[in-house]
Amino acid sequence: MPTTLLIDLDDTLLLNPMETFIPAYLKKLSEHLSNYVEPSAVVQQLLWATAQMAQNKRPDCTLKEIFDSLFYPSLNIKQEDVKEAIDEFYREIFPSLKQLTQPRPGAVEFIEEAVDRGYTIAIATNPLFPKTAITQRMKWAELPDDGFPFTIVPSYETFHYAKPDPAYLAELMAKIGWPDGSVVMVGNDATSDIPAAIGLGVDAYWAPVNGSDLDGDLFGAVGNGDIAKFFDWFDNNEIESNQPDYNSPEAMLAILRSTPAALDSFCRDLDEVALTEKPQPDEWSQTEVLCHLRDVEAEVNLERVDKVLNEYNPFITGQDTDPWAQQRNYVTQDGLHALGTFTNLRIKLVEKLEHITHTEWDRPARHTILGPTNLHELIRIITAHDRIHIKQSLEIRRVLA
Repeated sequence: MPTTLLIDLDDTLLLNPMETFIPAYLKKLSEHLSNYVEPSAVVQQLLWATAQMAQNKRPDCTLKEIFDSLFYPSLNIKQEDVKEAIDEFYREIFPSLKQLTQPRPGAVEFIEEAVDRGYTIAIATNPLFPKTAITQRMKWAELPDDGFPFTIVPSYETFHYAKPDPAYLAELMAKIGWPDGSVVMVGNDATSDIPAAIGLGVDAYWAPVNGSDLDGDLFGAVGNGDIAKFFDWFDNNEIESNQPDYNSPEAMLAILRSTPAALDSFCRDLDEVALTEKPQPDEWSQTEVLCHLRDVEAEVNLERVDKVLNEYNPFITGQDTDPWAQQRNYVTQDGLHALGTFTNLRIKLVEKLEHITHTEWDRPARHTILGPTNLHELIRIITAHDRIHIKQSLEIRRVLA
Protein backbone atom coordinates (compact mmCIF):
# COMPACT_ATOMS: atom_id res chain seq x y z
CA MET A 1 0.00 0.00 0.00
CA PRO A 2 1.34 3.50 -0.78
CA THR A 3 2.71 5.41 2.19
CA THR A 4 3.32 9.14 2.56
CA LEU A 5 5.52 10.62 5.28
CA LEU A 6 5.11 14.29 6.23
CA ILE A 7 8.33 15.17 8.05
CA ASP A 8 9.09 18.26 10.09
CA LEU A 9 12.54 19.85 9.78
CA ASP A 10 13.75 21.76 12.85
CA ASP A 11 14.51 19.48 15.81
CA THR A 12 13.10 16.56 13.84
CA LEU A 13 15.71 16.20 11.09
CA LEU A 14 18.00 19.02 12.25
CA LEU A 15 18.91 19.75 15.86
CA ASN A 16 18.06 23.43 15.92
CA PRO A 17 16.71 24.76 19.25
CA MET A 18 14.52 27.74 18.37
CA GLU A 19 15.21 29.45 21.70
CA THR A 20 18.82 29.84 20.50
CA PHE A 21 18.39 30.07 16.76
CA ILE A 22 15.66 32.73 16.54
CA PRO A 23 17.40 35.36 18.73
CA ALA A 24 20.64 34.88 16.80
CA TYR A 25 18.78 35.10 13.49
CA LEU A 26 16.99 38.28 14.53
CA LYS A 27 20.20 39.88 15.78
CA LYS A 28 22.10 39.20 12.58
CA LEU A 29 19.27 40.31 10.30
CA SER A 30 18.56 43.51 12.22
CA GLU A 31 22.25 44.42 12.29
CA HIS A 32 22.53 43.77 8.57
CA LEU A 33 19.65 46.18 7.92
CA SER A 34 20.91 48.84 10.35
CA ASN A 35 21.76 51.23 7.50
CA TYR A 36 18.07 51.36 6.67
CA VAL A 37 16.27 51.14 10.02
CA GLU A 38 16.92 50.90 13.75
CA PRO A 39 17.71 47.24 14.66
CA SER A 40 15.28 47.14 17.58
CA ALA A 41 12.48 48.25 15.28
CA VAL A 42 13.35 45.50 12.79
CA VAL A 43 13.09 42.85 15.51
CA GLN A 44 9.83 44.18 16.90
CA GLN A 45 8.09 44.53 13.55
CA LEU A 46 9.43 41.27 12.16
CA LEU A 47 8.06 39.33 15.11
CA TRP A 48 4.72 41.12 14.82
CA ALA A 49 4.43 40.60 11.06
CA THR A 50 5.41 36.94 11.43
CA ALA A 51 2.73 36.39 14.07
CA GLN A 52 0.14 37.96 11.78
CA MET A 53 1.38 35.91 8.84
CA ALA A 54 1.05 32.68 10.83
CA GLN A 55 -2.63 33.45 11.46
CA ASN A 56 -3.51 34.04 7.80
CA LYS A 57 -6.92 32.73 6.73
CA ARG A 58 -6.98 34.10 3.16
CA PRO A 59 -6.59 31.31 0.59
CA ASP A 60 -5.61 33.81 -2.12
CA CYS A 61 -2.73 35.44 -0.20
CA THR A 62 0.58 33.65 0.34
CA LEU A 63 2.32 34.00 3.67
CA LYS A 64 4.95 36.17 1.99
CA GLU A 65 2.30 38.51 0.64
CA ILE A 66 0.83 38.89 4.12
CA PHE A 67 4.26 39.46 5.65
CA ASP A 68 5.35 41.97 3.00
CA SER A 69 2.12 43.95 3.31
CA LEU A 70 2.76 44.43 7.03
CA PHE A 71 6.50 44.41 7.67
CA TYR A 72 7.81 47.05 5.27
CA PRO A 73 5.04 49.64 5.78
CA SER A 74 5.41 49.29 9.56
CA LEU A 75 9.05 50.36 9.20
CA ASN A 76 8.23 53.06 6.67
CA ILE A 77 10.57 51.58 4.10
CA LYS A 78 10.01 50.29 0.58
CA GLN A 79 10.58 46.62 -0.05
CA GLU A 80 12.53 47.28 -3.24
CA ASP A 81 14.94 49.55 -1.34
CA VAL A 82 16.12 46.73 0.92
CA LYS A 83 15.66 43.73 -1.38
CA GLU A 84 19.33 43.57 -2.34
CA ALA A 85 20.41 43.79 1.31
CA ILE A 86 18.00 41.03 2.34
CA ASP A 87 19.13 38.80 -0.53
CA GLU A 88 22.71 39.42 0.56
CA PHE A 89 21.80 38.48 4.14
CA TYR A 90 20.45 35.07 3.17
CA ARG A 91 23.32 34.51 0.77
CA GLU A 92 26.24 35.59 3.00
CA ILE A 93 25.14 35.98 6.64
CA PHE A 94 22.43 33.36 7.22
CA PRO A 95 24.85 30.46 6.50
CA SER A 96 26.84 31.44 9.61
CA LEU A 97 23.91 30.28 11.75
CA LYS A 98 24.77 26.71 10.81
CA GLN A 99 27.12 26.61 13.81
CA LEU A 100 24.07 26.70 16.11
CA THR A 101 22.72 23.49 14.61
CA GLN A 102 23.76 19.92 13.95
CA PRO A 103 22.27 16.96 12.07
CA ARG A 104 20.01 14.89 14.26
CA PRO A 105 21.49 11.42 14.82
CA GLY A 106 19.61 8.84 12.79
CA ALA A 107 17.79 11.38 10.61
CA VAL A 108 19.72 10.72 7.39
CA GLU A 109 19.32 6.97 7.86
CA PHE A 110 15.60 7.49 8.50
CA ILE A 111 15.17 9.34 5.19
CA GLU A 112 17.31 6.81 3.32
CA GLU A 113 15.13 3.98 4.65
CA ALA A 114 11.98 5.80 3.55
CA VAL A 115 13.49 6.28 0.08
CA ASP A 116 14.46 2.60 -0.13
CA ARG A 117 10.88 1.65 0.77
CA GLY A 118 9.54 3.81 -2.04
CA TYR A 119 7.57 6.10 0.25
CA THR A 120 6.42 9.55 -0.80
CA ILE A 121 8.39 11.98 1.37
CA ALA A 122 7.26 15.56 1.97
CA ILE A 123 9.08 18.09 4.10
CA ALA A 124 6.43 19.49 6.45
CA THR A 125 8.32 22.37 8.05
CA ASN A 126 6.47 25.46 9.22
CA PRO A 127 6.65 27.68 6.09
CA LEU A 128 7.44 30.95 7.84
CA PHE A 129 10.84 31.42 6.19
CA PRO A 130 11.95 32.13 2.61
CA LYS A 131 12.74 29.05 0.54
CA THR A 132 16.50 29.68 0.74
CA ALA A 133 16.44 29.68 4.55
CA ILE A 134 14.66 26.32 4.52
CA THR A 135 16.80 24.63 1.88
CA GLN A 136 19.96 25.82 3.64
CA ARG A 137 18.78 24.22 6.89
CA MET A 138 18.07 21.00 5.00
CA LYS A 139 21.69 21.02 3.82
CA TRP A 140 22.84 21.57 7.41
CA ALA A 141 20.86 18.43 8.25
CA GLU A 142 22.82 16.67 5.44
CA LEU A 143 19.53 16.28 3.57
CA PRO A 144 19.74 18.69 0.61
CA ASP A 145 16.56 19.00 -1.42
CA ASP A 146 18.54 18.33 -4.59
CA GLY A 147 19.96 15.12 -3.18
CA PHE A 148 16.78 13.40 -1.98
CA PRO A 149 13.42 12.90 -3.73
CA PHE A 150 11.36 15.20 -1.53
CA THR A 151 7.95 15.71 -3.12
CA ILE A 152 7.57 19.20 -1.73
CA VAL A 153 9.45 21.71 0.42
CA PRO A 154 7.05 24.39 1.73
CA SER A 155 8.10 28.01 2.16
CA TYR A 156 6.44 31.35 2.77
CA GLU A 157 6.56 32.20 -0.95
CA THR A 158 4.27 29.31 -1.89
CA PHE A 159 2.10 28.48 1.14
CA HIS A 160 -0.95 30.22 2.54
CA TYR A 161 -1.26 28.61 5.99
CA ALA A 162 1.08 27.68 8.84
CA LYS A 163 1.24 25.26 11.75
CA PRO A 164 -0.57 24.34 13.92
CA ASP A 165 -3.50 25.08 11.57
CA PRO A 166 -4.68 21.76 10.06
CA ALA A 167 -5.31 23.72 6.84
CA TYR A 168 -1.52 23.90 6.47
CA LEU A 169 -1.23 20.12 6.22
CA ALA A 170 -4.36 20.02 4.04
CA GLU A 171 -2.70 22.49 1.68
CA LEU A 172 0.46 20.37 1.67
CA MET A 173 -1.55 17.22 0.95
CA ALA A 174 -3.42 19.00 -1.84
CA LYS A 175 -0.18 20.11 -3.46
CA ILE A 176 1.08 16.54 -3.58
CA GLY A 177 -2.24 15.33 -4.99
CA TRP A 178 -4.06 13.92 -1.96
CA PRO A 179 -2.13 10.63 -2.21
CA ASP A 180 -3.85 7.33 -1.50
CA GLY A 181 -2.69 4.96 1.22
CA SER A 182 -1.40 5.63 4.71
CA VAL A 183 -0.13 9.03 5.80
CA VAL A 184 1.98 9.75 8.89
CA MET A 185 3.19 13.09 10.23
CA VAL A 186 6.58 12.82 11.95
CA GLY A 187 7.53 15.75 14.16
CA ASN A 188 9.04 16.80 17.46
CA ASP A 189 6.68 19.61 18.45
CA ALA A 190 3.71 18.53 20.55
CA THR A 191 2.10 21.97 20.22
CA SER A 192 2.55 22.41 16.48
CA ASP A 193 3.26 19.23 14.50
CA ILE A 194 0.96 16.85 16.32
CA PRO A 195 -2.15 19.09 16.56
CA ALA A 196 -1.95 19.91 12.83
CA ALA A 197 -1.90 16.21 11.98
CA ILE A 198 -4.60 15.16 14.42
CA GLY A 199 -6.81 18.02 13.25
CA LEU A 200 -6.62 16.75 9.67
CA GLY A 201 -7.18 13.13 10.69
CA VAL A 202 -3.64 11.99 9.92
CA ASP A 203 -1.63 9.60 12.12
CA ALA A 204 1.19 11.32 14.00
CA TYR A 205 4.50 10.04 15.35
CA TRP A 206 5.94 12.27 18.06
CA ALA A 207 9.75 12.28 17.91
CA PRO A 208 10.98 14.69 20.63
CA VAL A 209 14.68 15.44 20.84
CA ASN A 210 14.66 14.53 24.52
CA GLY A 211 12.18 12.75 26.72
CA SER A 212 11.24 10.01 24.28
CA ASP A 213 9.93 8.05 27.26
CA LEU A 214 7.08 10.56 27.68
CA ASP A 215 3.57 9.52 26.78
CA GLY A 216 2.77 10.59 23.24
CA ASP A 217 -0.89 9.82 23.89
CA LEU A 218 -1.01 13.01 25.92
CA PHE A 219 -0.96 14.89 22.62
CA GLY A 220 -2.98 12.50 20.48
CA ALA A 221 0.00 10.93 18.73
CA VAL A 222 -0.44 7.28 17.84
CA GLY A 223 3.28 6.64 18.32
CA ASN A 224 6.31 8.25 19.91
CA GLY A 225 10.01 7.70 20.35
CA ASP A 226 13.32 8.47 18.74
CA ILE A 227 13.26 9.01 15.00
CA ALA A 228 15.56 6.01 14.58
CA LYS A 229 12.81 3.79 16.03
CA PHE A 230 10.10 4.99 13.68
CA PHE A 231 10.11 2.03 11.31
CA ASP A 232 10.04 -0.52 14.13
CA TRP A 233 6.92 1.22 15.42
CA PHE A 234 5.45 1.57 11.94
CA ASP A 235 5.95 -2.07 11.00
CA ASN A 236 4.89 -3.54 14.33
CA ASN A 237 1.69 -1.53 14.70
CA GLU A 238 0.28 -2.09 11.20
CA ILE A 239 0.03 1.66 10.68
CA GLU A 240 0.42 1.03 6.95
CA SER A 241 -3.10 -0.36 6.88
CA ASN A 242 -4.56 2.82 8.37
CA GLN A 243 -6.07 5.44 6.12
CA PRO A 244 -6.37 9.10 7.06
CA ASP A 245 -9.80 10.02 8.41
CA TYR A 246 -10.76 13.33 6.83
CA ASN A 247 -14.32 13.26 8.15
CA SER A 248 -14.23 15.26 11.38
CA PRO A 249 -15.62 18.81 11.17
CA GLU A 250 -12.13 20.18 11.83
CA ALA A 251 -10.60 18.11 9.03
CA MET A 252 -13.35 18.97 6.58
CA LEU A 253 -13.01 22.69 7.30
CA ALA A 254 -9.26 22.39 6.74
CA ILE A 255 -9.85 20.76 3.36
CA LEU A 256 -12.44 23.35 2.39
CA ARG A 257 -9.91 26.10 3.12
CA SER A 258 -7.03 24.32 1.41
CA THR A 259 -8.67 23.85 -1.98
CA PRO A 260 -8.70 27.49 -3.17
CA ALA A 261 -5.23 27.96 -1.67
CA ALA A 262 -3.80 25.05 -3.67
CA LEU A 263 -5.56 26.23 -6.82
CA ASP A 264 -4.13 29.71 -6.28
CA SER A 265 -0.65 28.16 -6.28
CA PHE A 266 -1.37 25.96 -9.29
CA CYS A 267 -2.69 28.79 -11.45
CA ARG A 268 -0.45 31.75 -10.61
CA ASP A 269 2.07 30.96 -13.33
CA LEU A 270 -0.47 30.00 -16.03
CA ASP A 271 -1.36 32.31 -18.89
CA GLU A 272 -4.63 32.15 -20.83
CA VAL A 273 -3.28 29.62 -23.29
CA ALA A 274 -2.10 27.26 -20.56
CA LEU A 275 -5.37 27.64 -18.66
CA THR A 276 -7.44 26.56 -21.65
CA GLU A 277 -5.17 23.80 -22.96
CA LYS A 278 -6.63 20.29 -22.66
CA PRO A 279 -4.54 17.20 -21.82
CA GLN A 280 -6.75 15.24 -24.24
CA PRO A 281 -9.53 16.48 -26.56
CA ASP A 282 -12.23 14.88 -24.40
CA GLU A 283 -10.78 16.08 -21.05
CA TRP A 284 -11.27 19.34 -19.19
CA SER A 285 -8.81 22.22 -19.22
CA GLN A 286 -7.87 24.00 -16.01
CA THR A 287 -10.30 26.79 -16.86
CA GLU A 288 -13.15 24.30 -17.15
CA VAL A 289 -12.24 22.83 -13.75
CA LEU A 290 -12.27 26.30 -12.19
CA CYS A 291 -15.59 27.25 -13.76
CA HIS A 292 -17.08 23.94 -12.64
CA LEU A 293 -15.96 24.51 -9.03
CA ARG A 294 -17.30 28.07 -9.11
CA ASP A 295 -20.77 27.10 -10.32
CA VAL A 296 -21.07 24.07 -8.06
CA GLU A 297 -20.11 26.23 -5.08
CA ALA A 298 -22.66 28.91 -5.98
CA GLU A 299 -25.58 26.79 -7.16
CA VAL A 300 -25.18 23.56 -5.20
CA ASN A 301 -22.98 23.78 -2.12
CA LEU A 302 -23.97 27.14 -0.69
CA GLU A 303 -27.66 26.67 -1.49
CA ARG A 304 -27.72 23.25 0.18
CA VAL A 305 -25.92 24.42 3.30
CA ASP A 306 -28.24 27.41 3.65
CA LYS A 307 -31.24 25.16 3.22
CA VAL A 308 -30.11 22.66 5.85
CA LEU A 309 -29.14 25.35 8.34
CA ASN A 310 -32.34 27.36 7.91
CA GLU A 311 -34.98 24.64 7.44
CA TYR A 312 -35.81 21.47 9.31
CA ASN A 313 -35.16 18.26 7.35
CA PRO A 314 -35.38 19.92 3.91
CA PHE A 315 -35.68 18.01 0.64
CA ILE A 316 -32.60 18.34 -1.59
CA THR A 317 -32.61 17.49 -5.28
CA GLY A 318 -29.56 15.80 -6.79
CA GLN A 319 -27.92 17.62 -9.70
CA ASP A 320 -25.73 16.41 -12.57
CA THR A 321 -23.31 19.31 -12.93
CA ASP A 322 -20.74 17.84 -15.33
CA PRO A 323 -22.76 18.72 -18.47
CA TRP A 324 -22.54 22.39 -17.49
CA ALA A 325 -19.00 22.52 -18.87
CA GLN A 326 -20.28 22.14 -22.42
CA GLN A 327 -23.69 23.72 -21.93
CA ARG A 328 -22.17 26.88 -20.45
CA ASN A 329 -19.12 26.88 -22.74
CA TYR A 330 -16.66 27.03 -19.86
CA VAL A 331 -13.65 26.83 -22.14
CA THR A 332 -14.32 30.36 -23.45
CA GLN A 333 -14.55 31.91 -19.97
CA ASP A 334 -11.90 33.64 -17.85
CA GLY A 335 -10.36 30.94 -15.66
CA LEU A 336 -8.62 33.24 -13.20
CA HIS A 337 -11.81 35.26 -12.72
CA ALA A 338 -13.64 31.99 -12.07
CA LEU A 339 -11.02 31.09 -9.46
CA GLY A 340 -11.46 34.45 -7.75
CA THR A 341 -15.21 34.00 -7.61
CA PHE A 342 -14.88 30.44 -6.34
CA THR A 343 -12.46 31.59 -3.64
CA ASN A 344 -14.84 34.27 -2.36
CA LEU A 345 -17.74 31.82 -2.41
CA ARG A 346 -15.67 29.25 -0.51
CA ILE A 347 -14.78 31.82 2.13
CA LYS A 348 -18.52 32.40 2.61
CA LEU A 349 -19.14 28.66 2.92
CA VAL A 350 -16.40 28.26 5.53
CA GLU A 351 -17.75 31.23 7.49
CA LYS A 352 -21.17 29.56 7.65
CA LEU A 353 -19.66 26.36 9.02
CA GLU A 354 -16.73 27.28 11.25
CA HIS A 355 -18.80 28.41 14.24
CA ILE A 356 -21.72 25.98 14.16
CA THR A 357 -22.18 23.54 17.03
CA HIS A 358 -21.61 19.78 16.88
CA THR A 359 -25.38 19.37 17.06
CA GLU A 360 -25.84 21.52 13.97
CA TRP A 361 -23.43 19.31 12.01
CA ASP A 362 -26.06 16.60 12.48
CA ARG A 363 -28.96 18.66 11.11
CA PRO A 364 -31.05 16.31 8.93
CA ALA A 365 -32.00 16.50 5.27
CA ARG A 366 -33.52 14.26 2.61
CA HIS A 367 -31.75 13.75 -0.71
CA THR A 368 -33.10 12.29 -3.95
CA ILE A 369 -30.14 9.89 -4.21
CA LEU A 370 -28.71 9.63 -0.70
CA GLY A 371 -32.06 9.37 1.03
CA PRO A 372 -31.94 10.45 4.70
CA THR A 373 -28.74 12.42 5.24
CA ASN A 374 -27.37 15.31 7.30
CA LEU A 375 -25.14 18.35 7.01
CA HIS A 376 -22.05 16.39 8.00
CA GLU A 377 -22.47 13.96 5.10
CA LEU A 378 -23.18 16.76 2.64
CA ILE A 379 -19.96 18.54 3.62
CA ARG A 380 -18.05 15.27 3.41
CA ILE A 381 -19.25 14.97 -0.20
CA ILE A 382 -18.02 18.51 -0.93
CA THR A 383 -14.55 17.76 0.45
CA ALA A 384 -14.34 14.51 -1.52
CA HIS A 385 -15.36 16.46 -4.64
CA ASP A 386 -12.61 19.01 -3.88
CA ARG A 387 -9.97 16.29 -3.66
CA ILE A 388 -11.06 14.82 -7.01
CA HIS A 389 -10.60 18.13 -8.80
CA ILE A 390 -7.33 18.92 -7.04
CA LYS A 391 -5.99 15.61 -8.35
CA GLN A 392 -7.38 16.47 -11.78
CA SER A 393 -5.67 19.88 -11.71
CA LEU A 394 -2.32 18.32 -10.81
CA GLU A 395 -2.70 15.78 -13.59
CA ILE A 396 -3.40 18.58 -16.07
CA ARG A 397 -0.20 20.30 -14.96
CA ARG A 398 1.78 17.05 -15.20
CA VAL A 399 0.60 16.17 -18.69
CA LEU A 400 1.03 19.68 -20.09
CA ALA A 401 4.36 20.44 -18.39
